Amino acid sequence: MKKFLLAILLIFNSVTFYGQNQELYFIEPHDGEKIRNPISVKFGLSGFGVAPAGVLKENTGHHHLLIDVENLPDFDKPIPATENHIHFGGGQTETLISLAKGPHTFQLLLGDAYHIPLNPILLSKKITVYVIE
Repeated sequence: MKKFLLAILLIFNSVTFYGQNQELYFIEPHDGEKIRNPISVKFGLSGFGVAPAGVLKENTGHHHLLIDVENLPDFDKPIPATENHIHFGGGQTETLISLAKGPHTFQLLLGDAYHIPLNPILLSKKITVYVIE
């Protein structure tokens, strides 16, 4: 019985359960920052891995940058590919973009191999940046 309990304990200690301590965030820019074009956007992810679209690997996904999106996409369907929903299916973790002068919101959403948001959802805090030129 002791060996059985020890085996169970070792298994639980060696497994990382999805949903524990995952965080999706922006390394840059920062919320409220005044920025210039081209804008460097760097994605942060902890407690989870990045894999290109089409790659089925447990506890991984790829980034989608939502720009000026007021309503989140349907979490049961692939994230749309539009100028406001930018896919990084190659597993990229940073990009350069250009936007019109003024305020803009950014949010990150992690998708699976098929661009469907993960369940449970990994979604960053929405930040606002101000493009000054």
